[in-house]
Amino acid sequence: MSSISILGIYVADLAFFGKSIPVAGETLIGENYVIGPGGKGSNQAVAAAKAGAKTYFISKIGDDQFGSMATKIYDEAGVDYSKLIISSKHATGAAGILVDQQSGKNAINVVPGAAGALTNEDIDKASDIIKNSEVFLTQLEAPKEVVFYSLKMAHDNSVTTILNPAPAASIDKHIYPLIDYFTPNETEASFYVNHTVENESDAKKASDQFLEWGIKNIIITMGEKGAFFANKEEQFHVPIINLQNPVV
Repeated sequence: MSSISILGIYVADLAFFGKSIPVAGETLIGENYVIGPGGKGSNQAVAAAKAGAKTYFISKIGDDQFGSMATKIYDEAGVDYSKLIISSKHATGAAGILVDQQSGKNAINVVPGAAGALTNEDIDKASDIIKNSEVFLTQLEAPKEVVFYSLKMAHDNSVTTILNPAPAASIDKHIYPLIDYFTPNETEASFYVNHTVENESDAKKASDQFLEWGIKNIIITMGEKGAFFANKEEQFHVPIINLQNPVV
């Protein structure tokens, strides 16, 4: 069975649904709210495990109610969380999500909590998992210095690396050659190349820049416009599946 190690954060999502998203100073009566699992890395770990991969999740949560929600989900999905640190000094992170029910648009405020306290020493304790994985996946929600330290560890041990650069944040140029797959969306890609990425032509231009910086494979996701793939051998655009109903 293929194995994947994922470094990221878990937060409890508190989602509030209403007819619109309030602006500063405005109070609205909402329609509904739900509390569920969040954090890009955590969600990716659950998805990978459900897809059949042996999946390890590396992070830090608090010894609290939200943290217990996380471990219950991992037990149900089959995620190996033996390298997940449960801290008595930090609270599990949370995200406040305001959702416009009519359009599906949202506004999010994420507080990483315990996961924001991850250190390189924590990664060293999980190094056996990273070094022996076939794939290492991470994002930019955890502390950047920890993310970059982990990418180098994986790269130096010939593990295929994937960086999902979300939320977009500056990346030191020497990190780019450590990345086998770079998966920004169009907004994140625009952040890195300093020009707007809105169509296939823009995505090709951005991908050429990423390749020049040393990244091996680029996948730019563009919502309803599909995705664009590029490496030094080939480049192509993949349209979305034509569904009968709109996706919200």
